[in-house]
Amino acid sequence: MSQPILLGVNIDHAATLRQARYREAGRTCGGLVEPDPVALALAAEHAGADGITVHLREDRRHIQEQDVCRLRDAIATRLNLEMACTEEMLQFALGLKPDSVCLVPENRREITTEGGLDVLNQGDRIGEIASLLAEAGIPVSLFIDPDPDAIEFAAELECPWIELHTGSFANTTGAAAEREFDRLREGCERGHALGLVVNAGHGINFVNIRRIRTLPFLHELNIGHSILSRALSSGIAEAVREMKRRMNDPRT
Repeated sequence: MSQPILLGVNIDHAATLRQARYREAGRTCGGLVEPDPVALALAAEHAGADGITVHLREDRRHIQEQDVCRLRDAIATRLNLEMACTEEMLQFALGLKPDSVCLVPENRREITTEGGLDVLNQGDRIGEIASLLAEAGIPVSLFIDPDPDAIEFAAELECPWIELHTGSFANTTGAAAEREFDRLREGCERGHALGLVVNAGHGINFVNIRRIRTLPFLHELNIGHSILSRALSSGIAEAVREMKRRMNDPRT
């Protein structure tokens, strides 16, 4: 029997909602400041989340340092820190010691991450940051498009994991979606053949999960926006449980 696909819940947008009202509050929790991303993360864990993911962005548009430090102390599963390849983020991660780091591209003008790392033009810097984190005992994943060269690059760096960018599939339909799905399938197969653990994320929702879950060799999916959106109507516990059902139960 194949192993179930794990679920990492990205809680960034709980902080997006908080920051919309309390950006200037001088605190990230307590008193009138709400919602609390840490409380939401604990509820997601209790409902079956296998890990919690946050992206501490350079412009601090949602998650703040205080949130990440509180998560490090509070959660019982795994803390996966998404971060840009900058010196500031490197030093923060080295001090925090998350359970894993996923290196991601970052553009301050974007609303959310728009694609995988540019390993062709930024490979030296990515490799340097990945090596320093690995030397500190922090496992590193690369957020990459399902491109053969990018997957080969991750294997050369001896990264234990990759996270394939599923956004191009999620944002297309028809023949274009089929082409993107084929790229993802081939990327999963190539990554597995190279000894990499294959994760995936971005744009996965309660509908397209039925197709995503058929990709071979998937270990974990990182899902945020769709789960938090569903949580507004059903609550975070039911949203997490429903997503896990759809990830692993062929009857759904």
